[in-house]
Amino acid sequence: MTTSEQSMRMRLAAHKSWSTTTDRSARTEAARRASHHTRFLNKARELHPQATDAQIEAAASSLRKAHYTELALKSAQSRRIKSERAKEEKRIRQRDEIARLKDGIAAA
Repeated sequence: MTTSEQSMRMRLAAHKSWSTTTDRSARTEAARRASHHTRFLNKARELHPQATDAQIEAAASSLRKAHYTELALKSAQSRRIKSERAKEEKRIRQRDEIARLKDGIAAA
């Protein structure tokens, strides 16, 4: 079996499995909590061991918002740098093209 066929079989199995699921949100709730929410709750408990549950929830919420804001900042910086590089490369190509044209006119 090729990797393409194997991929299609796995996709088919996933579609069949999801077709029998009536409450998609309930099916994925445990994974959502384990992967995101729990991490921030654990960090908040570590930072504030004497805090109440409400205080832990508030701290976890702030930690989560800080995390995603940091990711957004890094993404924006990366896009800006990529754009600046592309603009600089375009300027260099244009400058080189102008120089070639001038050299062509001077040689004629």
